[in-house]
Amino acid sequence: MSVPLDRLYHFLNDLCDGNILYHRYLPHGSRKIEDCTLLHPIEPYNLEHSIIPRMICHDQESLSKHDFEPYVNLIPRLWQQDSVIPRCVTKHIAEKMSVHSSDLLLHSEKNSQDLSWFESHGSIGVYWWCHAVIARDWYRYAEHDPNLKSKKTPKNNFLIYNRAWSGLREYRLKFSELLVKEDLVTHCQTTFSTEDNTQHYTQHKFTNHNLQIQANDLEKYFLPCQADAAASADYTNNDYNNAWIEVVLETVFDDTKLHLTEKALRPIACRQPFILAATPGSLEYLRSYGFRTFGDCWDESYDTIADPLTRLTAIVALMKKLSQLPLVEKLQLTDQLAQICEHNHLRFFSADFHNQVIDEFCTNVAAGVEKITKEKSYDYCQLRMPWFKNSKEFIGCEDLIQQMETWFKHNS
Repeated sequence: MSVPLDRLYHFLNDLCDGNILYHRYLPHGSRKIEDCTLLHPIEPYNLEHSIIPRMICHDQESLSKHDFEPYVNLIPRLWQQDSVIPRCVTKHIAEKMSVHSSDLLLHSEKNSQDLSWFESHGSIGVYWWCHAVIARDWYRYAEHDPNLKSKKTPKNNFLIYNRAWSGLREYRLKFSELLVKEDLVTHCQTTFSTEDNTQHYTQHKFTNHNLQIQANDLEKYFLPCQADAAASADYTNNDYNNAWIEVVLETVFDDTKLHLTEKALRPIACRQPFILAATPGSLEYLRSYGFRTFGDCWDESYDTIADPLTRLTAIVALMKKLSQLPLVEKLQLTDQLAQICEHNHLRFFSADFHNQVIDEFCTNVAAGVEKITKEKSYDYCQLRMPWFKNSKEFIGCEDLIQQMETWFKHNS
């Protein structure tokens, strides 16, 4: 399916009254710096545009310094030559005539070491939870869907969407192995992908060796996954009607950062109880936005465990315990769960939740703009001005360069 995510950035642009130049990745989901382009075309070397703060929108994907470290040493050379490559990474991705020494970096994660790296290389972080707004759009029919009905005796104990396992998601291979080991596969509606990014799972090189799997026959225990990368942009009501609890396999698990995507919000939209496989503190993150979790119904201490393998093992142990509950206890628990799910569903589709996310964005943008405008840009300009004057791109632009020098002196 085609997801018109550019509308999201037009919305943010309107919230800022057009006073920020947005750069977003197109196609969406890309991490290539050459795909980070302006939302609105601007006139090259226009002084008015040069003094507008610039925002790099890296809010849908998790930040990773490894994607950009190879370009850092190229920065001085790119400033001194006529290059079609945009200035890379945050302050280097904007057009050559930006007067600011830093750019705003729109992101959706907290407690992030990667964010700290970006900020040490010229970024001013602006946090907002973009996936909350995206999920409200993608799952909007769940607010009214008559087929999302609560069932007392669902066919499966657990619903698990398990598609990709490469990169940040390698923990899902270990999770699949643990399901087999604990004889939980028959309790789950789930699938397994033998290949991801053209690589067979038995050939995967684990970044975290503690998550290394021993099994080489996992495909024997699971149905093959047929879902594509856009599957999380929708929901299937029959899946939720046929399962008791969803086990959400988030993108980021083996890290310290808090980065929740639409995956954590889909069961909330669909009135479904859930266990959340994510980084430690993710349940508290949800609660900070007014949602309730299920600590009164089962043990949620897994969310506090720092070690990823221990946390994953605790999640599987919880699944094992819940799967062994007598039917009477399950029915009693289901009534308690339904009250929490109804609260979360109403909260998710409420104006209060929407306003909380948007107000947070506006507050953080204002703080970022204030910081960027207080920076001393004159020294930065002095370092770059010789290149401006000598570059063949600027032949005949002496008046513009003079205007910029004057502007720097009066605004630094």
